[in-house]
Amino acid sequence: MTGMHIDPNSGATVGLTSVPRIPIVALGWSLAAFLAVSFTLCAIFAVLFSWDRMFQVWLPLLPGVTALSVTGFFAGLVETLIWGWYIAAVFGPIFNFFSERFAR
Repeated sequence: MTGMHIDPNSGATVGLTSVPRIPIVALGWSLAAFLAVSFTLCAIFAVLFSWDRMFQVWLPLLPGVTALSVTGFFAGLVETLIWGWYIAAVFGPIFNFFSERFAR
């Protein structure tokens, strides 16, 4: 935590230093949005330019999405949001644990 406290010996105001921490909610929304935007751009390019290979890169990562259709697109969009939150929920606490552990 960052803040100020008064040193009991000298009476001086002393700043507290903080260990870098990742806010998990902000990380979750950031990753979810990043993956959703990336997936959407790939789907748009696949439709506009017939670049099916670009869209097919996502298929092994998104179970249940089998083709570029309206249903497949929305299923993929939901799954990219879930993946973003999964990564944040796993990576965030691990980073925060090691960040605090090695800051000493």
